[in-house]
Amino acid sequence: MNTKTDPSLAITRRNALQLGMFGAAGLMLSDLFTLKAAGAINPLKAKAKSVIQVWLWGGPSHLDSFDPKPEAGYDYCGKFDKPIDTNVSGIRIGQTLPLLAKMADKYSLLRGMTHGSNAHEIASYMVMTGTKPVDGIVNPSVGAVLSFKKGYGAGYEGLIPPYVALTKPQGRFSEAGYLGSKYQPFATGGDPAKTPFTVEGVVAEGITDTRQQGRRTLLENLDTFALAMEGNPLIDQMKKNKQDAYSLILGKARSTFDLSKEPEALRTSYGKNTFGQSCLQARKLVEAGVPFVTINSPGWDTHKKGFEVLTQKLNELDKGLSTLLQDLSSRGLLDSTIVWCGGEFGRTPKVDWEAPWNGGRGHYGKAFSHFVAGGGFRGGHVVGSTDLRGEEVATRPIYPWDLTASIYELLGIDFNSKLPTPDGKTEFFSPLADSSIKVQSGGLLREIM
Repeated sequence: MNTKTDPSLAITRRNALQLGMFGAAGLMLSDLFTLKAAGAINPLKAKAKSVIQVWLWGGPSHLDSFDPKPEAGYDYCGKFDKPIDTNVSGIRIGQTLPLLAKMADKYSLLRGMTHGSNAHEIASYMVMTGTKPVDGIVNPSVGAVLSFKKGYGAGYEGLIPPYVALTKPQGRFSEAGYLGSKYQPFATGGDPAKTPFTVEGVVAEGITDTRQQGRRTLLENLDTFALAMEGNPLIDQMKKNKQDAYSLILGKARSTFDLSKEPEALRTSYGKNTFGQSCLQARKLVEAGVPFVTINSPGWDTHKKGFEVLTQKLNELDKGLSTLLQDLSSRGLLDSTIVWCGGEFGRTPKVDWEAPWNGGRGHYGKAFSHFVAGGGFRGGHVVGSTDLRGEEVATRPIYPWDLTASIYELLGIDFNSKLPTPDGKTEFFSPLADSSIKVQSGGLLREIM
């Protein structure tokens, strides 16, 4: 693919929010830089416009969720020994997911996921970036790549940043990698299950719109530097970004973060908890045109009392994820939105019943499951399988880069292209395109694309 250089003197709205927006001279001097864009858009025909990534932080048990193994016996399946049929013949999932079982025709299960690492940091990096660790290079996550390819590097004009994390960043590595801080996710903070949802830099608890407007008027009256420099291109750019920031705080964009206007029955269907309301918030964000939203759901690192913890976690996942699929579908958004659910690895198939673990499972990167729906992924299929005990991938291995490259293709992004680095060079963002990196691959997910 041919690449183009697209210089831009952009002072971003997110930077303005993070720096407090105020102090014209300081902002102008501290946040001025040139973006060298390399291949922001390519001629692949996109089926998807956006991605909602449901990140099950810590690594969910594949045997207890999307790849049940009741035949393996109690030491492997514990009390989750009664998997349920779905609405697709031949597909069973865990007994704690009855709502998702009724809509298996809308999603496909990737039971052949593998990478072999049992370390949170390395496994998270591989799954989130779709690359292997290489000395001296920190690759960007899929969200950061989209933030460049379909966001700031592609003329994105939305007031809300193109990469949003609900509610905290992943934290185990720099999601932006060599792309730089501009492409970090905008982490909302707060809790969408509370009213108001206090979004960092957008919605402040206890400060009314009237008070915010008063602050704006006072600041404009005091900003004599900007008044004196009126007509200067950089000052005009700064004013535009300040106006955009206020539009985010006081204008239409703010309503995207106001869940109180959603029907109460719908909010209840999602689940009146942080995860469920994050799913609802993610729907509102993609509806507003945000290309990539990550829901970082903690608590899946179930070393101890796994069945007790998972009973709650899987119930929340069942309600939130099933309602998200239905809500997107009913609004005509599922065809253009990829829903990608999974964590950095699975859990050890054999349960550790001894104290202090009392039914926990360890880290397991040899075999695990992910879930994809929408945006060009066909539903009602299972790709890959594990053996009788869920210990090894038996058929059709799927490596993280196979999955991410498939997502890129559905988004119309050429994974054989490169991205710019701060030193003016370019780097491949997929090992499938880089002949210097040797990786195993099962190929793109053509079975469901």
